[in-house]
Amino acid sequence: MTFLESTFVPIPAELTMIPAGYLVYQGHMSGCLVMIIAILGSIGGSIANYYIAYHYGRRFLFRYGKYLFFTHEKMEKLDRFFAVHGEISTFTGRLVPGLRHVISFPAGLGHMNLKKFTLYTAGGAGIWMGVLVIVGYVIGGNKEMVRHYTPYVTISAMLAVAAMVTLYVKQHRKKQGEKTHG
Repeated sequence: MTFLESTFVPIPAELTMIPAGYLVYQGHMSGCLVMIIAILGSIGGSIANYYIAYHYGRRFLFRYGKYLFFTHEKMEKLDRFFAVHGEISTFTGRLVPGLRHVISFPAGLGHMNLKKFTLYTAGGAGIWMGVLVIVGYVIGGNKEMVRHYTPYVTISAMLAVAAMVTLYVKQHRKKQGEKTHG
């Protein structure tokens, strides 16, 4: 399921990872094995999207992009953006609902380094899957609590992403300022 969740198929990880956490709590599953399989599934699905975009995305967008308001200039801008910000975008993108399903496409289009892509995908996916497993472990037996607290977990993740991006932007601007003055 995490393989599919990491592709463009919009299956929320919450549907499988919270129950998996509850099964870990009950002793029916191994927490380490759940995390390894979840991360490998996330990497696999993300690499599938990455390769689709890497090998076919540019041809598709150059042929049909005008219908999607996607120009050659936007492709060049995407390339520049991913050359500078690909790692943080991939990492934080794995933590944002909705974006986690498609973040691999711009990485593939931008020809992001595959090793870096895989590393940052694993990091972001590992954090998100770990949070969901912990939620399932702690409150998974109480469906009402899961329904109640899942939005809070999602909002907390979004706030953490916003904080990471803010820190990243500040650091990037500071480096840019040092380059121009140094």
